[in-house]
Parts: sequence; C-alpha cells; structure tokens
Amino acid sequence: MALMINEDCTACDACRPVCPNEAISAGESLFVIDALRCTECVGANDEPQCKLVCPAQCIVANPDWPETREELEEKYQQLHS
Repeated sequence: MALMINEDCTACDACRPVCPNEAISAGESLFVIDALRCTECVGANDEPQCKLVCPAQCIVANPDWPETREELEEKYQQLHS
C-alpha cells in the first residue's frame, strides 16, 4: 500500500531526501507522496524511511491505494531497472 501525508504535515522537508524512489515532493501547503512511485521502501529498506524521519508523524497508509508486498517489490524493480 502506498503511503500518504496527512494534514498534520509541517512541510519540514525531512521526508523528501530519504525517499529512494523520489516519490515525495512539495505541494501547495504540505508535502505529497506520488502513489505510483511509493513502495513503502520495499526493495530498498526494511521500513519506510520517510516515516522514520517525520517529526510530525503525519505519514500514513493510503487507503485508496492497496498493494501487496509482491506488488510493491515489482513496482520498485520497475522504477530501478
């Protein structure tokens, strides 16, 4: 399942540089995660790096984008091949 950033985002920019898929960018008032690029760090790390560094704890699962671990692994391979 791709991740998303909720309204608690403080736009601190801690998450963007740690994303291995460059899925995070600045939006109008908060940062956003591109669900087509987010793999929850599957393929690169054991856990989502953005969630580890987020001081606002505003990164949550995107309920509109359900994916299995296998689908996330496949997406990661496609992004990095």
